[in-house]
Amino acid sequence: MPKTTSTNAEISLFDGAILRRSIGQSVLKLDPRSLARNPVIFVTGLTAVLVTILVIRDGLAGAPTFAIGVQVAIWLWFTVLFANFAEAVAEGRGRAQADTLRRARSETVAKRLLMPDNQELYEGVTASELQAGDRVVC
Repeated sequence: MPKTTSTNAEISLFDGAILRRSIGQSVLKLDPRSLARNPVIFVTGLTAVLVTILVIRDGLAGAPTFAIGVQVAIWLWFTVLFANFAEAVAEGRGRAQADTLRRARSETVAKRLLMPDNQELYEGVTASELQAGDRVVC
């Protein structure tokens, strides 16, 4: 049996182009309208804003809990940014896979039978040239 190779390459999780785009997208997704699509991250973002405001107030007042508040605020902002980054990576990988599938569809060559009774006589045609009722060799 002949060995077949896949035309769709696996999209790496650590693809440089996707990661670079995702870093920028994770910051753009801090827009409350974008955050509202995911209620958990939206509430986490609101909490991060509130904690940041309270930490600034504590810092100006010289409160002894200032250092703990800063740590909590940093972790909350990290959580929101990381969730946005993970979502942007997933979207980037999805777009890349969709592009790969579109390219593969247009490049796929089918063996269309010239005479339905004879599987030896066929012509190579692109998938887009096939019409309803054409017989192909698989």
